Amino acid sequence: MGILTGEEGDPVALENAVAQGPVILVCEHASRRLPASLGTLGLSAEALASHIAWDPGALAVSRLMAEQLDATLLFQRFSRLAYDCNRPPESPAAMPAKSEVFDVPGNAGLDQAARDARTRALYIPFRDRLRGLVETRIAEGRPPVIVTMHSFTPVYFGKPRDVEIGILHDADTRLADAMLAAAGTDGPYTIRRNEPYGPEDGVTHTLREHGLSKGLPNVMIEVRNDLIQNEAGQKVVAGYLAGLLGAALSAIE
Repeated sequence: MGILTGEEGDPVALENAVAQGPVILVCEHASRRLPASLGTLGLSAEALASHIAWDPGALAVSRLMAEQLDATLLFQRFSRLAYDCNRPPESPAAMPAKSEVFDVPGNAGLDQAARDARTRALYIPFRDRLRGLVETRIAEGRPPVIVTMHSFTPVYFGKPRDVEIGILHDADTRLADAMLAAAGTDGPYTIRRNEPYGPEDGVTHTLREHGLSKGLPNVMIEVRNDLIQNEAGQKVVAGYLAGLLGAALSAIE
C-alpha cells in the first residue's frame, strides 16, 4: 500500500496557473491533513490542530495575495508532519520525530524504506511541479519571483515573540532588502530580517532549490499566526504584504 490512496488525490495543488504577474507563491505548510495510511502519527487531536502540523492562516493569506498580485499559488495538500516540503529528504526535519514540545511517535525510528516512500509520495511531486512551473516561465521569457509563505506561533518553547512579520532570505538579499526598505520603520507591524528563523535554521530550502539555483529573486515571508486567525486579519495582512511586494518588485526592476 502506498502513502496516498487514489481517493486522496494529488499532493500538490496549483491555483491561478495562468497568472500574468511575476510572482509564484509557495505554501509548503498549507494543510494539517494527514494521509489516511499514517493515521494520527500517535498525536492527539489538539496537537494535530496546532502549529506543529501546519502554518495556520498561511494558505488563506496566500490566496488573497494571489488575487491581488495576479500570482500563481502552489501548495502542499498534506501536513508537514508527514513530510515537510521545505526540507530535503536527507534532513531529519523532513519527517520530524519531535516538533517543539511534542514527540511524534509515528515519525520515530523510520527506516530508509519508510522515508523513501514518503519522499516519493509527497516531496518529489511538490518539487517537480514547482520546478516545472519555474522552468516553463523561464522558457516563456518571463522568469518568475519565488515567494514562500509561512506563519509562526506567538509563543515558542514558552518564550513570547514580539516580531510580527519576518522577511527571510538566504544568500540573495535583493527582494528582502527592497521589502524591508519599503516597510520602513514606522509601519503598522514589527518587521525584522531573518526572524523568527533564518537560513541557519534550515528554512530556506525552497528558496535555494528553486530561486537561488536559477538566479531568481526570492524571499520567505513569516507572519505571526495570531494576526491571521480570522478572515478580517487575513485580509489586512494580505493587503499589506501584497503592497509591500509590489513596491519591492518595482524597486528591483
